[in-house]
Amino acid sequence: MTLPRKSLICVDDTPFYHITSRCVRRSFLCGVDHATGADYSHRRLFIEQRIHLLSSIFAIDIAAYAVMSNHLHLVVKLSPEGVDDWTHQEVVERWTSLFKGPLLIQQYSKGVWLDDAERQTVNEIIHTYRQRLGDISWFMKCLNEPIARMANKEDGCRGHFWEARYHSQALLTQEALLSCMTYVDLNPIRAAMAPTPEESEHTSIKERISPSLNLAESISELLASQQLNTFNVPLKPLLPFEGNITLNTQQGLLFSLDDYLTLVDFTGRAICDDKRGAIALHLPPILERLGIERKTWLINATAFEKIYHKRFAKKRQRVKNTA
Repeated sequence: MTLPRKSLICVDDTPFYHITSRCVRRSFLCGVDHATGADYSHRRLFIEQRIHLLSSIFAIDIAAYAVMSNHLHLVVKLSPEGVDDWTHQEVVERWTSLFKGPLLIQQYSKGVWLDDAERQTVNEIIHTYRQRLGDISWFMKCLNEPIARMANKEDGCRGHFWEARYHSQALLTQEALLSCMTYVDLNPIRAAMAPTPEESEHTSIKERISPSLNLAESISELLASQQLNTFNVPLKPLLPFEGNITLNTQQGLLFSLDDYLTLVDFTGRAICDDKRGAIALHLPPILERLGIERKTWLINATAFEKIYHKRFAKKRQRVKNTA
């Protein structure tokens, strides 16, 4: 019997979940439609950008993703405790980036004086927003609905774009998490859409190896088209690799990026009878293909988050100034 989603997701059991969404009838609505020849590949970039954008707004981290031609995969980490640290104003700023909110919330944002009854109502609304900003269902709603509306407008049609809201699977152990992330990052390899992980477009592993997303440009376009009301929150990178378990509090992934890349490369070379593609056996290991020594890679991996923030902080400020 099918269980409700609220019973399938419990942060006390695990914060990590594998999320999938498929296009209706598994049609290639985000790639090349082999029946008509129409190319919808540009939608994959829009989805990838929105995944990063929503991760910055919500208390949800992205460990891995792959946007394919007829479905998408996400490996997410829920961090509802992070929502509790946000002030009322921060919660409202994040939520009203996507939704206008009722009149009372709009007045609260502008600093309009409110009486006690109105403030009580505002506090209740903010409490609801706080819960939603840590909820995977609202995250997926904010991801899938705009994409469906955009696609239907482009195609001049109505109806469903996704076959269902989404499917979720709890990742209860480190082995399950690692296996799932590897499976997700190797999706384009198995589908014979890319020869190597570093050439796999619209995947987390490619973005980790060579960050190329221009989120500032995307935010500017969304603000101009009024698909975003405002955007005054820090851009969040992918969930970092923190290496082995230490005595300090760790919020990231408990293995190193070096080990993970080696594992993905090794696994991708395995030939599966039910899959079309694999990494060619004659290719050298991934770090050699990238021309990076192991020591250099470890230094780069350690500083990756700082580099990411520095890259986009200035761009985000320019977007904020022009908004």
